[in-house]
Amino acid sequence: MSSIALVGASGRMGERLGALASQSEDLDVIARVDAGQTIDQQVGEQTVDCVIDFSVLGQVIPTLEWAAERGVPVVLGTTGLEASHLAALDRASRVTPVVWAPNFSVGVNAMFAVASELVSLVGAGWDLELVEAHHRDKVDAPSGTARRIVELLASARETTYEAAVRAGREGLVGARSDDEIGVHVVRGGSVVGTHEVHYLGSGEEITLTHRATDRDIFARGALRACRWLLLDQGRDPALYDMGDVLRYP
Repeated sequence: MSSIALVGASGRMGERLGALASQSEDLDVIARVDAGQTIDQQVGEQTVDCVIDFSVLGQVIPTLEWAAERGVPVVLGTTGLEASHLAALDRASRVTPVVWAPNFSVGVNAMFAVASELVSLVGAGWDLELVEAHHRDKVDAPSGTARRIVELLASARETTYEAAVRAGREGLVGARSDDEIGVHVVRGGSVVGTHEVHYLGSGEEITLTHRATDRDIFARGALRACRWLLLDQGRDPALYDMGDVLRYP
């Protein structure tokens, strides 16, 4: 059995991670960490093989520093990282393996791979638009997944997210430019998560869609990443993503 410290254990994702891990034969959650608690307090003298953190931005740096100091692999699912968090991610991944992804769904990560390749295949003269929808309680917009998709689309066009993104349209905005990528956000109800990329050509259109209907897809992906980090003698220190988990056994 591999031992896990679960950070954000009482959150929506944390509860599902704990439930699925408890049903497995190879993973054991030995410490559950929530707001107002530290990993040290909850772990005590126990040995941790992997820490999984799906909590809040304020916990990212403490988790990474704790894991780096002890050489514990990390699966990190927090989105909206800023410069200080990215710097901590870089420091930690120099001494211990870290899988960080804006989305741990297997299907979404397959979409990441296909989305940028389609840009190259259709070539110039096609317009790109992204529509994403989530439940009414989601606090960030666009979603981390949507941002990552646009980053990949922009990179395929040899530009950046910041240079390409056009967040919605209202009023007399004029005709779209050739280089912009429209991003449109829907929030409401209990939508788990839908992402659509529209490739709009002259006289034809391709729509690439991923629709999540079960939140367990994210938890299953995170546990898969944990097992991947610990496989055989474990991974070398580096920053990995779910693409690595899917591509390399």
